[in-house]
Amino acid sequence: MAMVLDAFSSYLVDLLKQVVQDEVGTMLGVSGEIDKLGDKLKDLKNFLADADRRNITDETVNVWVGQLKRAMYEAADILDLCQLKAMERGSSSTYVGCCNPLLFCMRNPFHAREIGTRIKALNQKLDSIKERSAAFNFINLGSYEGCHSSNAHASRQGNPSRETSGELDRSSMVGDKIEEDTRALVTQITRSGNEASNNSMVVAIVGVGGIGKTTLAQKVFNDEAIQGDFSKKIWLSVNQNFSEVELLRRAIIEVRGDAQPVGNAKATLQRTLKEALIGHKTFLIMDDVWNYRAWEDVLKTPLVNAAAPGSRVLITTRDEGVARGVSAIWPYHHIDTLAPDDAWLLLKTQVLSSEKDEDHINMLKDIGLKIIQKCGYLPLAVNVMGGLLRERGGLRCDWQQVLDDSEWSTTKMPEELNYAVYLSYEYMPSYLKQCFLYYSLLPKSKAFSLDQVVAMWISEGFIHGHSSNLEELGRNYYKELVSRNLIEPDKSYFHDLWVCSMHDVVRSFAQYMTKDEALIAHDRDNDIVSELSSQKFLRLSIETSRSQSDELDWKSLRAQQSVRTLISTTQIKMKPGDSLVTFSSLRTLYIKSVDVTILVKSLHQLKHLRYLELISTDISVLPENIGKMKLLQFLRLDQCVNLVNLPDSIVKLGQLRFLGLPYTSMIPRGLFCLTSLRKLTGFRGHMDGDWCSLDELGSLSQLRLLSLH
Repeated sequence: MAMVLDAFSSYLVDLLKQVVQDEVGTMLGVSGEIDKLGDKLKDLKNFLADADRRNITDETVNVWVGQLKRAMYEAADILDLCQLKAMERGSSSTYVGCCNPLLFCMRNPFHAREIGTRIKALNQKLDSIKERSAAFNFINLGSYEGCHSSNAHASRQGNPSRETSGELDRSSMVGDKIEEDTRALVTQITRSGNEASNNSMVVAIVGVGGIGKTTLAQKVFNDEAIQGDFSKKIWLSVNQNFSEVELLRRAIIEVRGDAQPVGNAKATLQRTLKEALIGHKTFLIMDDVWNYRAWEDVLKTPLVNAAAPGSRVLITTRDEGVARGVSAIWPYHHIDTLAPDDAWLLLKTQVLSSEKDEDHINMLKDIGLKIIQKCGYLPLAVNVMGGLLRERGGLRCDWQQVLDDSEWSTTKMPEELNYAVYLSYEYMPSYLKQCFLYYSLLPKSKAFSLDQVVAMWISEGFIHGHSSNLEELGRNYYKELVSRNLIEPDKSYFHDLWVCSMHDVVRSFAQYMTKDEALIAHDRDNDIVSELSSQKFLRLSIETSRSQSDELDWKSLRAQQSVRTLISTTQIKMKPGDSLVTFSSLRTLYIKSVDVTILVKSLHQLKHLRYLELISTDISVLPENIGKMKLLQFLRLDQCVNLVNLPDSIVKLGQLRFLGLPYTSMIPRGLFCLTSLRKLTGFRGHMDGDWCSLDELGSLSQLRLLSLH
């Protein structure tokens, strides 16, 4: 459910306004049908918020909503084609009679008839969907967003594999219990007894998701005694779908502090890690371990055989079986839920915007204690609820409304999902909901920057409005998710908000909400081929283990003809003749570490594509017909080192807002035509002769960032 009906309908209305403004309906002879489409969308919008809300718990509403979503996506596709026709008319405006609707249709009879037929069929489909809605007695919840999202307008204006790091976030650390737990673990890890024994080097923190295992591990990692006792300290976020090679690479980088190590063979990397650890007393934290093999088969050999006596490993896990599998010291360190006073202190820390508010917040303690009781004294739930209450405001009636909300007791969701996260979701404005849900599609083990995430949101139509401030609006949405404690800044990056992660508990809820639309293959349990053959998805996010990718070929994806987002960070087997032509509705395409040479020939077939990112691929050329991708807004070609020359037609991509180039690329003249460009990275400043020069960039009035090589 990455699309939220109420929010997406606003995007469609904006598209319709543009089509009317460009007189495309008149040009194609379907202005009457365009007007009907607009009227139907306005009528439906009156009760879409209610449909979105009931969709979660009512299966019959869920089916109806699914049908309406497909129809609305089809509407977006048709309006895209209308926009492309307007561009086509504009590009040929020098020809006599090009603005004459009759002459245009005579020159393009097939396209005019095709678009007209599709709009009429869509209107009939929407009529049928609207008729069926009468059975549900939907109500107009125009006031719902105002009630549940009192700060929605302010948020739009800018209210400010889960990867973890060893960086300390003190805002989540409250109370005496975490201090006691830290002291106990530090004492256990640094004591000198049994230094020669490899069997007593692993310590385990065990607890349910969201209870604070990572927070405690971070506090131990940063303790002064630990910092002074170990010469090498390594923090690794392991996650369910860990890659053995990637785990070793990150361990080597942590130890040596340099660039990516050379080699892809497990044995080679283990040897490199062993050499880096020889003689060093080492402290390794393995956070969020789901499979004991990450230690036994990958990291144990180099540490045991090379690290100095007294080296220690601390793992965090939800599963006692993992602790047993790594032969952790018994008893394991179990984390309990927060004491009521500590939970209140954590909630208050999240809500307070300044010390002067503390007296006022203390007056709400009676309600706050009841809210944290409903959170089960779980730190993550208390954090999320703190983010919600901060957004709601400090009035007693606001807190009471959250406490009394009936959604705390809904019985239609799986027990393992956190109700505090659900309630926080319900109180979000609709425009933010779809951004939140989409974030859960991103592979956990990859770091996606703020700019990448916002660009994907824009490409999906989740951010719309005046073209000049889309990125700024997207950054505000991103900051609001941080403010609500639904995504967490990774403080190991140079900018606090540059990269964020989503806690597994929050991610599980968001992925549950998208289950009817998205296939998210990020763990070892997914039978990807079977799921691809049994259901039609709108979004695919694939990050699989090597054993699964050996079974996955491009042919198995071809049936997903309605897919709008495809994110893949795994190897997919390609054969001659494979192409992108079946993905005619694709808006976002992100491919990393895949041989895509076969596919790039058909890129121009993706008429609706807005976001294209190819990373570490082996492509050496982009086809000249890439200039036909008139709606492309974001093009990133990082680490495609074989790509030397860009095609001349790249200067025809007039909608392009971001262009990220490999440092090897030669850029053709005419870049001044990209008048929408906001950011340009990887530009070679010393190009001359027949290539683009710095002088050309002077006319790009929208350019905000230029990165030179």
